[in-house]
Amino acid sequence: MHDPRVLLDPATDAVRKLARRGFTLDTAYLEKVLSGRNAAIGRGDDARAESKRLSAEVKTASAQDRPALVGQSRDLKSTVSEADAERDRLDAELTEYLLGIPNLPADEIPDGTSEADAEIVRTWGEPVEIEGAKDHVTVGEAVGILDLARATKLSGPRFAVLTGKGPRLERALSRFFLDLATERHGYTEFSVPTLVNREAVTGTGQLPKFEQDLFKTGVADRDLYLIPTAEVPLTNLHARETLTAEDLPLAYTAHTPCFRSEAGSYGKDTRGLIRLHEFSKVELVRVVRPEESRAELELLVGHAETVLQELGLAYRVVKLAAGDTGFSSEMTYDIEVWLPGQGQYREIASASDFGQFQARRAGIRTRSKDGTRGFAATLNSSGMPIGRTLVAILEQGQQPDGSVRIPEVLVPYCGFDTLEPA
Repeated sequence: MHDPRVLLDPATDAVRKLARRGFTLDTAYLEKVLSGRNAAIGRGDDARAESKRLSAEVKTASAQDRPALVGQSRDLKSTVSEADAERDRLDAELTEYLLGIPNLPADEIPDGTSEADAEIVRTWGEPVEIEGAKDHVTVGEAVGILDLARATKLSGPRFAVLTGKGPRLERALSRFFLDLATERHGYTEFSVPTLVNREAVTGTGQLPKFEQDLFKTGVADRDLYLIPTAEVPLTNLHARETLTAEDLPLAYTAHTPCFRSEAGSYGKDTRGLIRLHEFSKVELVRVVRPEESRAELELLVGHAETVLQELGLAYRVVKLAAGDTGFSSEMTYDIEVWLPGQGQYREIASASDFGQFQARRAGIRTRSKDGTRGFAATLNSSGMPIGRTLVAILEQGQQPDGSVRIPEVLVPYCGFDTLEPA
């Protein structure tokens, strides 16, 4: 959540920056609510101070003067109560408005509102054209690992059933991703809840704006949300905590199921594994010092790229345009894997620098040994989604005889190097 004083500071240039992502900052409204809140605080403080003075005066007042002083004291207490109520009302109004303001996009990202405006940063591997290339659904069904019809029978559209060697390959991918993150890149692995409270999803920016994209349930006296990504519980591990700045960065990872309603996306990617309501993913989260967040973003996207390089999957990295960057992010790199069955690159992962945006919302503070206080910066990336990686393996690994070649690095994990036609 933003500091309103920073948004109103001309040096921040918040109006222009937010306009790049299609958001109009109402500075007049913000100034009105903020000044009203400050005035209410001032009235309450003045009345409290005067009430305290009168209380001392009442003790020494004569019997003749005491009733008038008591009456004034009663009026002042009423003024304090009214001022506090006004302050609380305006506090809530201000918070509601601030929670709906997206992060300020970095100046170094391109202008634009769609993926067509993204800047291509680099390409890795050869996007080989395969004659007669089939999409991953056709390939997956042919080698007997994918059953969408039975998934639909169980849960409706946008769910998947893996069978045969499919679940073994799914387990192999998750183990490989976690081993790479923990053993080579130094991440600490967590097992975290997949149901979290409203405060947690507000802290990372999914609420209140994107409530329609979440699955909501309840336990006893509280609302809980199924996580859209392990970013939510991993980042909120340190909510309302003060971290020692010299102990940063922190690097966390987890493999979890993820749940997304995909509200508003019907008609897109309805076939196959690309846009499911339920899928699994290994997530990477970093909590860092703000001045190091850009360097940490480059490190993070490199960790995600290493996964695809080890798998031998051709991909490219693009820098998203301001109007296409996620609500909480200052800057995002998308990693797009080559899908010969579609003849194009498709997003497989995103790596984002949130600056202090999430830390302010979640209350993740820092304190240096010299006493300097502030907020941490947070970042996250997929490291990778299991389903979309499987899509890339099926499409890039398809062979003329209908089989699928498994990346060599996965063979020790899954125990086979080929998926044969069923």
